[in-house]
Amino acid sequence: MFTARTRGAAAVLGAAVVLGLTACSTGQTSSATGAAPVAPVTGKISLTYLQKQGDQQYFVDEANGAKAKAAALGIDLKVVNLGNDANQTVSDVQSAIAQKSNGLIVVVPDPAVGPQVVQMAKDANVQLLTSDDQVCANGPTPANCAPADLVPRIGFSGQQMGAEVGKRAAEEFRKAGWNAADTRIISAWQQDVTVCGDRVKAAKDAFNSGAGVSVQNIDVATDNTPTGAQDKVAATLTANPGVKHWVLWGCNDENVQGGVTALQNAGVTPDNIDGVGLGAYLACKDWGAGTPSGMKASLFINGRDIGALAVQTMYDKLKNGKPFPQEAFAPTVMVDATTWQSAGVKCS
Repeated sequence: MFTARTRGAAAVLGAAVVLGLTACSTGQTSSATGAAPVAPVTGKISLTYLQKQGDQQYFVDEANGAKAKAAALGIDLKVVNLGNDANQTVSDVQSAIAQKSNGLIVVVPDPAVGPQVVQMAKDANVQLLTSDDQVCANGPTPANCAPADLVPRIGFSGQQMGAEVGKRAAEEFRKAGWNAADTRIISAWQQDVTVCGDRVKAAKDAFNSGAGVSVQNIDVATDNTPTGAQDKVAATLTANPGVKHWVLWGCNDENVQGGVTALQNAGVTPDNIDGVGLGAYLACKDWGAGTPSGMKASLFINGRDIGALAVQTMYDKLKNGKPFPQEAFAPTVMVDATTWQSAGVKCS
């Protein structure tokens, strides 16, 4: 259900789509820009947007938002699908540099490749910006990186998103009236992705604050795909017989949808599953079909806004010399089976 706060977020979200500029910034700048200061580009700007998992609906939306913004600004934009291949990331970054891109926007499949990408951009004096996931300039693990060594990022606030997920999961738990003793929480995410860890930690903290009781949590390492999550959650069920009720969250809709599928395949009925997704692009499929689902809600994150904001941020840097922010965030809104359509979620 919408609160006054979520209705306000929805309004801001609509404004972000129209203006392509609405975001929250940390107000800090980063030294890990990947390139020395350069004179503003006077001719046509050429950008390359390199995305992991480019066939995933969120990243499809992100690419479409980037393309629309590039067209409005007169930018020559190329979008590249890196899949999950770190080696392809290196070769495609090299190719983009060779093709004289003025700037690179990257969503890396593996943060370990980050320092190499940063060095290639720096050597070529090409501006570098990340979207969604963090990249450290001098190490494979962004969580251990000094703030000044994090490449500027356009995305969502992991802490804010996770807090909203945990808060809604706690609301559903209290509404269901479950006993904590026969309930378990599954937290499912790819554990080497820093922003995923931020989301899950915040979800745990918010749930603990809102549930009023302590519920045992089980961390499940996945590859952030539905099938990967389904397999790992199925194994978790086998190892935990006798549990009646399940609370489920993760880094994205893929983890929660995969987990919900595993639970329902094992005979757990939807009324005994409290799944809260992150993305809404998979959750809406069950809701749209009108079938009972353990996915009770999902935090809508609009990839189009991130793609557009990333392109606008890079344009401002290259055209006007405006410094990159350390991070810039787009708004989110919680949706469920009754509100997803009015919030603008597009189900493919």
